[in-house]
Amino acid sequence: QLQASGGGVVQTGSSLRLTCTPPGLTFSWFATGWFRQAPGKEREFVAAITWRTGRMYYADSVKGRFTISRDRAKNTVNLQMNSLKPEDTAVYYCATTLSSSSSVIQLSTYSEWGQGTQVTVSS
Repeated sequence: QLQASGGGVVQTGSSLRLTCTPPGLTFSWFATGWFRQAPGKEREFVAAITWRTGRMYYADSVKGRFTISRDRAKNTVNLQMNSLKPEDTAVYYCATTLSSSSSVIQLSTYSEWGQGTQVTVSS
């Protein structure tokens, strides 16, 4: 099971760093992504990265503020979140996929999910 950590309660404009550890050997996975779900809303794509090439994908709402990266030595994926806004408040989930044939921004692409970590941004 994926392990996600790093959430917390911060003020507007602050930063947080989330970390995800996919299960097993990362060379077997195609991509790892971050999604979030706010109360009363559907789970939405935030960012994703492919393990082999390091190609990054971002939702428009986080471009320029969030940075996704992978650490092959530690087998982790990090999501650096800067300039946080109240609308970033949500439970953040990491997920990983073997599939290279489906879009990495779609929830249905991912087969393994973590338990989620709460991010709360106060105004």
